[in-house]
Amino acid sequence: QVQLVESGGGLVQAGGSLRLSCAGRGISSINAMGWYRRAPGKQRELVSTITRGGTTTYADSVKGRFTISRDNFKNMVYLQMNSLKPEDTAVYYCNVQGDLHIYWGQGTQVTVSS
Repeated sequence: QVQLVESGGGLVQAGGSLRLSCAGRGISSINAMGWYRRAPGKQRELVSTITRGGTTTYADSVKGRFTISRDNFKNMVYLQMNSLKPEDTAVYYCNVQGDLHIYWGQGTQVTVSS
């Protein structure tokens, strides 16, 4: 059974840090992994992606503050979020691209207070 298990969200003050984790279970072959987010009243947007070889992309709004990484042996992807801002408040979703399917996590809430 395929399952994406996310953890690490929570409430933090502006300027603080959080680290999100996502474990891809039951997926035999994983290509790109990434994180998206949906803020209240807004559409889902791409935050960051990382290929199996380690090539990364970031949304302009998070460059220099967020760092994505992955562990190919454990099928895990991480998002280190530093210097958080109130506008980073959103539900963050893990995204995993397998050979035939795209999988989504259930979402984890990140709230940044001013």
